[in-house]
Amino acid sequence: MAYSQTTKLSAASKVGFGTSGVRGLVTDLSDQVCWAYVTAFLQAVTPGAKRVVLGQDLRPSSRHIVEVCAAAVRDRGMEPVYAGVLPTPALALYAMQQGIPAVMVTGSHIPFDRNGIKFYTAQGEISKADEQAILNAELTDPGIYAATPLVIDPQPVADYQQRYHDFFPANFLAGKRIGVYEHSSVARDFLRPLLQGFGATVVSLGRSDDFVPVDTEAVSEADQALARDWTKAHQLGALLSTDGDADRPLIGDETGRWLRGDIVGLLCARYLRARTVVTPVSCNTAIERCGDFRQVIRTRIGSPYVIAGMDAVRAAGEGDGIVGFEANGGFLVGSKISREGRTLAMLPTRDAILPMLALLALAHEQHVPLSGILTGLPARFTASDRIQEFPTAQSRALLAEFEASHASVDEFFAAICGNAVSRDLTDGLRLTFSNGEIVHLRPSGNAPELRCYAEADSEARAKELVVGTLEKLKRLRG
Repeated sequence: MAYSQTTKLSAASKVGFGTSGVRGLVTDLSDQVCWAYVTAFLQAVTPGAKRVVLGQDLRPSSRHIVEVCAAAVRDRGMEPVYAGVLPTPALALYAMQQGIPAVMVTGSHIPFDRNGIKFYTAQGEISKADEQAILNAELTDPGIYAATPLVIDPQPVADYQQRYHDFFPANFLAGKRIGVYEHSSVARDFLRPLLQGFGATVVSLGRSDDFVPVDTEAVSEADQALARDWTKAHQLGALLSTDGDADRPLIGDETGRWLRGDIVGLLCARYLRARTVVTPVSCNTAIERCGDFRQVIRTRIGSPYVIAGMDAVRAAGEGDGIVGFEANGGFLVGSKISREGRTLAMLPTRDAILPMLALLALAHEQHVPLSGILTGLPARFTASDRIQEFPTAQSRALLAEFEASHASVDEFFAAICGNAVSRDLTDGLRLTFSNGEIVHLRPSGNAPELRCYAEADSEARAKELVVGTLEKLKRLRG
């Protein structure tokens, strides 16, 4: 029987597209909903495909969902290739190399009671136009969504590892002690052999049988304390981790300080000698102030917007050296990168592994500890956090009030950071104040959360801005 557009199915199931892929509560991600989204993707975006590669994260719900996704692939007369538990960028790389679409079952960093599905064509992440095509697809509902048994193909992980051995110097981590905070990251069994292959001594830490929702933009106090304790106890030169599907890095220096994702991106772009950086409006203004890049282009938050920005630069004939990154640290390669006679191919999706290796290589080249590569950067510091279980509709209503009334903004922020002198509505509400400080409010695209980003001339002040803003919002909310 034919049912109408998946837009209506999405509304009925409360499952829809966020900043990257489909997201929703596990209880709402029924077999029918998962089947419908994958079928719509294959029908509307990649109709001529013969094979589809699938992967998953370590959430309790992911295995069943990926089996249902595989059933949708078979129902379209295509062959599912199961890559198992692996980093999302590894799946995307394999899809690009093979010229086939990919489906990744993951909720990234959001809590385990939620999950999601990410979609890739042979060119990389789907676009916002592709999302609309999926939502507009007309489908025939079979009424049966039988999960398909799967056998793991190890080639996607092997190819992803080889990508970095071909680009980074042999044995450049010799003599380094590096900790890996494994928790429930899909990269936990990938990072150890990769780092050891470059000569490092690896210490495994914090492995968990339960899913741990690590958010690289809002690192918990507990994880900050763990990092300090672990680096001291194990005499580590660096501490590495990722979010759940390993497309966002978490990098700690030898003191156990987690580095901010936008600074990680800046330093990675510096190592790669990038000429053009495409990055969301929420990222640190040190990117422009450092003077390393020929041009910096700002976008809305979300990898599809960064990718669209990189595509536009490439279409304009800017050539190689095009990269992008987000405040969460996920790094995208928008063109061929050449360095010291080695070449790194395009991978226009968020990647956690490249920035880890790039920062370690930068420290190696400069003969400094990891903290030393921050020396000389402009003194601009960012912080971020969020209020969880804050309904999106309520967030939007609040921002609409602020956008409509300068008096409301001045009244709210007077005791926190003074008067706003400019506002940016690229994505949410980004306010710049007379003292140069910045506060940015935005509803999350992935969960019912209100996010706050801040920038100031000291780390302590940036954190103070975030805390003060969110505490006042909580009181206002009641």
